[in-house]
Parts: sequence; structure tokens; C-alpha cells
Amino acid sequence: MLNFELYNPTNYVFGKGQIAKLSDLVPKNTKILLAYGGGSIFKNGVYDQVKAALPDIEMIEFSGIEPNPRYETLMKAVEIIREQNIGFILAVGGGSVIDGVKFISAAVKFDGNPMDILKKRILLKDVTQVIPFGTVLTLPATGSEMNSGSVITINETQEKLSFGGSALFPKFSICDPTVIESLPKRQIQNGVVDAFTHVMEQYLTYQHDALLQDRIAESILQTLVEIGPGVVENPTDYKLASNYMWCATMALNGLLNKGVPTDWATHMIGHELTALYEIDHARSLAIIGPNLYRVMFDTKKDKLAQFGERVFGIQGNSVEEKAEKAIEKTVDFLHTMGMLTKLSENTADYEKTADFIVNRFEERGWKALGEKQNITPEKVRAIVEMSY
Repeated sequence: MLNFELYNPTNYVFGKGQIAKLSDLVPKNTKILLAYGGGSIFKNGVYDQVKAALPDIEMIEFSGIEPNPRYETLMKAVEIIREQNIGFILAVGGGSVIDGVKFISAAVKFDGNPMDILKKRILLKDVTQVIPFGTVLTLPATGSEMNSGSVITINETQEKLSFGGSALFPKFSICDPTVIESLPKRQIQNGVVDAFTHVMEQYLTYQHDALLQDRIAESILQTLVEIGPGVVENPTDYKLASNYMWCATMALNGLLNKGVPTDWATHMIGHELTALYEIDHARSLAIIGPNLYRVMFDTKKDKLAQFGERVFGIQGNSVEEKAEKAIEKTVDFLHTMGMLTKLSENTADYEKTADFIVNRFEERGWKALGEKQNITPEKVRAIVEMSY
């Protein structure tokens, strides 16, 4: 098992009716920025619950944080915080809103060009560098409610870049599973697949001796396979909704990656598809993931076989046979979750995608990706072309 440090200071507040606890969680005598997205919180009643819980708090509202939050939009909120002397941010939304608030939190006091936070992937560790924030989760998917990472899109250059640091954990996150009742099926499908792929990025690498980590990862994968189709069709089923929300948080709250190698190449390639074609994040992962497993089969086959045996109950006469079946079962699950797993099914303008992504990665110096740093530009090209 690899050396690791585990730090997660987020107060995770889970269950029905927990939004009412906001009054005990936000700081007193502090002006707050209430940040949200396109307005779904008005339709599902979350906005009214937040306002009812904080009747005496001075709040400035900032709306319009996009799916795949834009740097250009977020900088407008940064200016408001500076002008209004705001001391706390409340993110009400899904992963995009929370990611956006993390950038806002980091940019307000940043000494320099805030663009450098993204371009140079600056790690913010000192809590005095940031504006504190909390979250009310409305869409389980990214785990951003209990981690310190964020992904932001720069509209001008069509780039989707990540950053983070220990100063960017939410102070608290309120997670009420009943909020999913009003979500469109597509968003729940995306959330399940996003969480599933987050686990795979930390699990599907190579055999190692962190036995407990494997079992925890496999339990989340098994649960998502079991409940995924059901929660899409029956989001009012509290058993399904609560397990889905907790799985999505556990998939990326920092626990699974402790002591183990991790990959993340599927995300790095998938982010480019989202930046280029506005393909939903989870759907970009569904396009790339299975083909990355195929191209990197020789180095991943042992773990693929274990995954197939333990998660899908696959049997076979060889490691290779079980590994191939595991990829097939993964694609079947993605299809069951409503994913279109070919790029050509998601956009007509795809023929030069591999060239564009490889060139961009080379410009950034990203020439060795994956858990073994063996996903070269040539491998990236093969993965993307196989995804057509």
C-alpha cells in the first residue's frame, strides 16, 4: 500500500429536511453570496427552503453558473464579492455550481491573474487565501460537495481545466436525497455514470496490495449497477435516492484514492469532448472509458478480470476472457443508463477530434498519462479514434 494522508474537514449533513439546519451552519453577522445555476432551485422548492432557513441573513444572489462553469461568468461573481465585502458563499446546486464556487472562493484573494489558478493548476492550501463556502447539493454526481477539487471551462480557448487544494473543502454540505425527485432522467443517468467512472479511475489500474480499497470501490460499483436503472425510473424511492446520493459522494470524497495508484486519463480526454462539443461530462466519459480499457488492455487486464468477477459475477477460462467480458458488461451497463458510447452518436463533427486532442495535450506537455504514465500521445489518438 502506498503512503498517504487523509484529510477531509467537510461537515456532511445527510437526509430529509436537513436544509433547515442552515441557520446553525452559516456564519453569523456575515454577508453571504447565494450562488446557483439556471433556476431549477425555484422549481424544486430548494430556494424557498434556503430562504426560510436564513430569514435574517443578508444575502446577495448570483445566478447563471453554467453546466461546465465558465471562467468568464465566475469572474463576475468575484467582482461582486470584492465590491460588496462578502465573507461567505453558499453554493446551491450540483457539481457545476459547487465547482464554480470553489473557483470564486479561490480567485477573490488571489495575488495575481486568476487565470493562472487554472493554467498553472495552483494548489491552494492556506484557508486564509480563500473565501469560505458551504453547499446545498441538488444533483448527486461529482462528489464536489465533499472534496477540494474543481473543473472550470475557459470559454475563450475552449479549455476545461482542473485545480484544487486543501483550502477548498466545503465547510459543510447539506445532502437531502429527496431533491432528485424533480430531476430530469438525463441528469440522474449522468450522475450515476459520473460516479461509476470516478470509482473506475481510482480502481481500474493494476493489482496492488490495498485490499480494503479495492473492496470499498467494488461495493460502490456494485451498488450503482444495482440501483442505477431503478433510481432513474423511480427517483421518489427514498431507498434508491439515498443510496445513489451517498455513492456519488463516496466515489470522489478522497477516500478511494488513498494508498493506491490512480488513472484519470478518461477524464482528461473526456474533458476535451465536453469543451469541444458540449457533450455532457458523464457522456464523454462513457464514450472514452471502454475504449481506453481496450487500448490499454495489456496493462489493465488483470484488474479488469477482477472487476468482472467481483462486480458482474463474470466467469471465464482465462484472465483475458474475463477482462474482455468485463468491458462488454461495462458497455452494456452504460447503454442501460442511457449512454451513447460512440462519439459519432453524439456529434457529426468528429473526424478531426483525435488530431485536435493530441495536439492540445502535446502543447500542454501531457505526454505520459495514466497510472503507469504509459498513455502516450499515440495511445490517446488510438483511444479517441476507436471512440468514433
